[in-house]
Amino acid sequence: MSTAFFSPDVVNRKTEIDVQTDVKNDDVTRVYEIQRCSEWIKSGKFSRVAIQLPDNLLCDSARIVQELENSTAAKLFILGDTSYGSCCVDEIAAQHNAADCIIHFGRSCLSLTKRLPVLFIFGQRPVDQSDCVVKFQELFPYEESKVVIMYDTYYAYIVDDIFNELRKSHKSLVLSRLLTPNSESDKSRSSVFTRCNRTVHLDDSEVIDNYSIFYLGGESLALTNLMMNFNKCAFYTYDPLSCIGRRETLNVNKALMKRYYMIEQIKDASIVGIVAGTLGVANYLEVISRLKKLIKVAGKKSYTFVVGKLNVAKLANFMEIDVFVLVSCPENTLIDSTEFYKPVVTPFEVEIALNSEREWTGDYITDFQEILPGAASYVEIPEDEDAQSVADVSLISNRIRMMGTHDETEAMTTSTALVSRDQNMAVATVKAQSAGEFLGARTWQGLERNLGDTPVTKATEGRSGIAASYDDEPA
Repeated sequence: MSTAFFSPDVVNRKTEIDVQTDVKNDDVTRVYEIQRCSEWIKSGKFSRVAIQLPDNLLCDSARIVQELENSTAAKLFILGDTSYGSCCVDEIAAQHNAADCIIHFGRSCLSLTKRLPVLFIFGQRPVDQSDCVVKFQELFPYEESKVVIMYDTYYAYIVDDIFNELRKSHKSLVLSRLLTPNSESDKSRSSVFTRCNRTVHLDDSEVIDNYSIFYLGGESLALTNLMMNFNKCAFYTYDPLSCIGRRETLNVNKALMKRYYMIEQIKDASIVGIVAGTLGVANYLEVISRLKKLIKVAGKKSYTFVVGKLNVAKLANFMEIDVFVLVSCPENTLIDSTEFYKPVVTPFEVEIALNSEREWTGDYITDFQEILPGAASYVEIPEDEDAQSVADVSLISNRIRMMGTHDETEAMTTSTALVSRDQNMAVATVKAQSAGEFLGARTWQGLERNLGDTPVTKATEGRSGIAASYDDEPA
C-alpha cells in the first residue's frame, strides 16, 4: 500500500533521549510515591488529573498511570513535549485538556503557580549515604565549620538522614528546605532567608554570607542558579552518580562581569524585545508590564514575543531588536547567548540598567518574583514626568549616550563655540526607532504577492511519498 502520506520505504530514525531511570516495576510505587499521589487525588476529589514528566522519565509514565488508575477513579492523561522547560509546571497544556490538577514528576525549579493545584513528586535517585558523609568530612575537617546543606530535588527524600548523621560531628550545620505549596515553616529559628525557592533558618546574629554551602547533586542549571544567587558563599558539591566530592571552581566573579557587560548592552540598545519564556509561572504578566514601563521611561521601544523554546534561528528573525530580555523561571533565565546574534538578558539586568532608583550591591537575582511589588528587592520605578534625561558614557563604544525621556532635539543642540570633536565626543542618542521604520529601511522586505502580475497556470499533480523517500526516487 502506498498513499501520498505513507511510503513503505520510510527511513528509520532514532531519537536520542537521555534516559536516566533504572526504576524496576516493583519500585515504581515507592520511587514515585503512588500512595501519596492517590491520597492527594482522593482528598481533592479531582476527576481529571494531568501527569507531567520530563522526557527522560516518560518511559515510566505508563506504569505510573496504571498504578494510579488502579487506586483512584480519576481520569488521567500524560503531558509530553512541554512548551518550555520541563522543570516548570505546564498549566496551559493541562487546561487545554480541562484538567482539575497536575502531578509534576521529576526535578523541578519549584516556580510558583496559580491556575491549578499542583503536587510535586521529585523521585528518588540512589545515594551512597555513608560515602556522602565521608566526603563531607573530608571537605570540612573542622567541626566548627559553618555549612548550609542544599540539594537537588531528586534527593529530598534522603537529605534528612544525611543531615542527622552529619550533625553528630558538625554542630554548626544548617539544612535548607524546599519551598513548595505544601511546605511548612520552621518556627524554631527567627531569622529566615529565602531565595531560589529554598528557605534557610539562621540565628539572629548570623548571615548567610558567613556560611559555606554543601550541595548534594551534580552539575546542573540548579547548581549554576544557586551559585549566582549565593555568589558570596564558597560552594562544595557531592555528586551521587560519580561519588565525587569537590569544591566548585566556577569563577562567579568572572560570570558576574559577563552579566555586567550585558547590562551595558541594554543601556546602549534602542529597541528591546521581551520574550515570554513561560506561560505557567505566576506573575509573568506583571513582570512583562513592569519591563515595558522601565523601557518606556528609559526612552526606548519594546516589543513582546512568544516563541516557545528559544533557539538561535527563532530570534534571528528579528534583527531589528538590539537586545532580548527573557522572562522565564530562575533556572532557565540565564542563557549563554554566545551563539545568538543579539544578547539575551534577564529582567533583573534590565532593572539594573534602566531603573535609576536601583543600585547594584553585588547581589544577583534570577527570580523575577523578587523585583515585583511586595518583594524584598522591589524598587519603585520613577514616573515619566519624574524621569530626567541623563548623559553618560558607554563602556562599550566610549560614546556619550542619553538615558531617559527626552526631546528629539535635546541631543542635537550644538554650541557656537569652536570645539575640536572626534568620534568619542559624538552624542549617541538611544531614542528608540520603531521596528516599522527599521523594516522600511530594508532593501528586501519579504515576499511580495504581485497580485495581477502572476500568470495563471494549470494545476499539476505533485510528488507522492515523504520528503525522505519520494515514490519516484530510485531506491
